[in-house]
Amino acid sequence: MRNFVLHDEDGTEHGVFTGKQPRQAALKAANRSEGTKKKPVTLRLRERGTKKMHVFKGWREQVKAPENKPSWMPEKIFKPFVKKEKIETLE
Repeated sequence: MRNFVLHDEDGTEHGVFTGKQPRQAALKAANRSEGTKKKPVTLRLRERGTKKMHVFKGWREQVKAPENKPSWMPEKIFKPFVKKEKIETLE
């Protein structure tokens, strides 16, 4: 597992998201964001231990739950979406 730190535009760090790939961590971060498909948010994830900054556009949509959902799951759930923009190298 790899750790990715969420950065703001001004450079402050907020949360740590884990995943085997940067996209997996970005999906977790997008699910907590307030972005929409028309107004996606920019997710900047710095990989710990490296000088790579992964930049994604992310949003979430409310969709109908799957047919084979467990009994505790509500009828509508949020589904995250991300699109990779670029990788920046920090100095």
